[in-house]
Amino acid sequence: MGERIFASYWLETGDDPQRAAEVIAGEQSSGTFVALPTETPELKRRSGARVERLEVIERVNTPSLPGGMQSDVYTRCALQISWPVENLGPSLPNLMSTIAGNLFELRQVSGLRITDVQLPPSFAEAYPGPAFGIQGTRELAGVSCGPLIGTIIKPSVGLSVEETAQQVRELVAGGIDFIKDDELQADGGYCPFDERVSAVMRVVNEEAGRSGRKAMVAFNLTGDLDQMKRRHDHVLAQGGTCVMVCLNSVGIVGLQAFRQHSQLPIHAHRAGWGYLSRSPHLGWDYAPWQKIWRLAGADHLHVNGLRNKFSESDESVIAAAKAVLAPAMAHKPMPAMPVFSSGQTGLQAEDTYRALGTADLIHTAGGGIFGHPTGVSAGVEALREAWIAAMKHIPLTQHAVTSRPLSQALEFWR
Repeated sequence: MGERIFASYWLETGDDPQRAAEVIAGEQSSGTFVALPTETPELKRRSGARVERLEVIERVNTPSLPGGMQSDVYTRCALQISWPVENLGPSLPNLMSTIAGNLFELRQVSGLRITDVQLPPSFAEAYPGPAFGIQGTRELAGVSCGPLIGTIIKPSVGLSVEETAQQVRELVAGGIDFIKDDELQADGGYCPFDERVSAVMRVVNEEAGRSGRKAMVAFNLTGDLDQMKRRHDHVLAQGGTCVMVCLNSVGIVGLQAFRQHSQLPIHAHRAGWGYLSRSPHLGWDYAPWQKIWRLAGADHLHVNGLRNKFSESDESVIAAAKAVLAPAMAHKPMPAMPVFSSGQTGLQAEDTYRALGTADLIHTAGGGIFGHPTGVSAGVEALREAWIAAMKHIPLTQHAVTSRPLSQALEFWR
């Protein structure tokens, strides 16, 4: 028996659930809306998708999504479908068309969400996954244990090259581990990419010469493929150790092709994730989505943060981080590093560490660092001390007695 791809869904349908599942399987493989003489039993056995599991969860009276067939009752189910790899080959772009293609538009579907994807070994052979992951990132950043303490250049856009470099100067002098561009910062006329990289890396390299530690800076090089390659080469030439890509902007082919070129860790931003996920009745769970991007080459993946400024719950954030830390495939772990951000301070450190049981992560705080009353260096130290307390299971207020920056931070981390 050949290799198969398995995808799991939450399905809501006004049709008979078994019939709706078969329609989805047919639409996404060898079938169409009318029986054709060329779709022989032999062809269907060879290339047809199979309904592997269908479990009824509950029934409701109104559909979750507009349009489609009308019914007096709508059934919600757990559905798993499988496909032979021979239908598409070990190809991530074609995988997306297969598991997340026209099935969302079917009239039988009044709700559909992808909850899991299981891929066979041929995908791991075709895609190398992250080049650096957790261990490679730690080595380049010089952080052997604990989280990478990080921040984001703010304001998102509008700073000049000189103003950006000055912000970085304060951060690296304060001992920051990780700095990233905002996803909105690209190659604008006010802060051109090449000039920004050269100025920032001059500051980073000078501080590394003094301290012996080089902060990791993730420069946002999102663009077309040739632009990304050229920008990567400039970062590398300036001594940079990380680059950033907005996944939904460059697509799977863009990331995979860039991964083949890159000699640096790829910090993957999920900008636009909300339109894929915010409705519980449509789109993706994070676990299967991030697995595909890890295969394509992402070393770091954003997961939001606890008590964040967005709509995502803490439970969802932790589930996302656990998914990034879990093996991507049973036979090839492809470790990647979760990135916590969005309204973060040291107040989230204890809960984050307790929920994950590990500090293999990047914790980025903007205002939580820059807002410190005695300056950026104290803000960096306060966030680091909060994590030391978390990992030693010491109450934050108790640990603050031994750290003035942390004690002062507790006055504005509210």
